[in-house]
Order: sequence, then C-alpha cells, then structure tokens
Amino acid sequence: MKKQTKTEQLQVRLTPDQKRTLKAQAKRKGMTLSDLVLSCALSSARSNFEELVSDLSTAENPSYTFAELLDLLAPLTRSEFRTSVADLPEVELSPYWGNYLAATVEHAAAQKNVSPPEWTTKIQPLKEPAFGSSLQSLREHLLVNAPPAFRQRNIFIDASVGARV
Repeated sequence: MKKQTKTEQLQVRLTPDQKRTLKAQAKRKGMTLSDLVLSCALSSARSNFEELVSDLSTAENPSYTFAELLDLLAPLTRSEFRTSVADLPEVELSPYWGNYLAATVEHAAAQKNVSPPEWTTKIQPLKEPAFGSSLQSLREHLLVNAPPAFRQRNIFIDASVGARV
C-alpha cells in the first residue's frame, strides 16, 4: 500500500497520567503515540472488514457474511471506505467468492466516487459466467441488470451494496 504523507495535526488535551498511560501502551505495541491513537480511532471499520473477509474463507454460507459486509460498507464515508478496504487480508477464497468480494468493493467504490483499492485488480475475473439464480428465465434479466463491477467479473446478480433480494 502506498504510504500517504501526513500533513495535518490533531491536538488533544489530556492529563499527564493519561499521556503516560498512552505512551506506555504505544511502547508495548512497538508504535508511536500518534500511530496508537490513530489505530484506535480509525481501526473499527477496517478491523471489521478484515474479520468479515476472514470469515468468508470458512463460512458455511458466505451470503450471510456478505450481508454483514454490505451493512458495513454502505454507510462509510469516502475516507472511511478507503481506509477500511485498503488491504485484503491474507485469506484463501475460492475464485467465485474472491471475485464477488472484489466486485462488491469495486461497486461500493463507484457508489462513493472513489477509486477501488489496488488489490481488486489482482483478482482475475471468472472464466465462466456465474448467475445469481439457476432459473433460466431470469438469466436475461440478470445479464442486463447486474451492476457493472459484477458483470466485468462474469458474475450476474440483481442486488448489490445497500440492496437486498
């Protein structure tokens, strides 16, 4: 991940005891005080994303995990979204679920008008089309109505970030 230059400051008033406590925590974790404070303040959505992606690799029914992922991504601000999905956790996902995850993140990025994270480009699209329904009569509808991020990955569904079937 490309490291961003830090140009802004945030001042926080605290007691000397609070500062000593935070410095000790940072030292135990091998972090600077600034990095500790930032990780505590910004890590909630990111750690939730990482946990949900990890759950995908072992989930009996990944669609439930994806529902939670959609609920996590939908309300994030652009900045929160970029921070949360910047890195893909080291997990083993099937080609289908890897593409579904990449498409979900790409679709959310498009909705938020931000660039998707670089890791999505490293996941090769499916070679064969995958449809969200086995009903032949729905295939034409899915071919036409699948969000672009999913179509580009050869996945044809009718629901995406913020939507439910």
